[in-house]
Amino acid sequence: MDQFKHISITETKQKLDNGDVVIADIRDDATFANGHIDGAFHLNNGTIVEFMNQHDFDQPVVVACYHGHSSQGAAQYLLHQGFEEVYSMDGGMTAWAMQFPVVRSGD
Repeated sequence: MDQFKHISITETKQKLDNGDVVIADIRDDATFANGHIDGAFHLNNGTIVEFMNQHDFDQPVVVACYHGHSSQGAAQYLLHQGFEEVYSMDGGMTAWAMQFPVVRSGD
């Protein structure tokens, strides 16, 4: 069985800057709106079909959550749905926001 991979925030930033990944942020609506990675897709039960329709299954996906724990289950789920290269971002958005900028919805 395939397994998701772990990725650091620094590696995520490099892949994002190179246009190599899509970020799937699984946090709740209010937290996502309050600050997320620029260009991140807000992934939840209501948007999973949209996400799957918008992104190629061979496009690498980095799943982000609060601290890097919940993203692991979501990353494994995306692998089971057919995505080929899926990462869980270690440290989550808590670690990201300490080193890199976030945007607010509506900015």
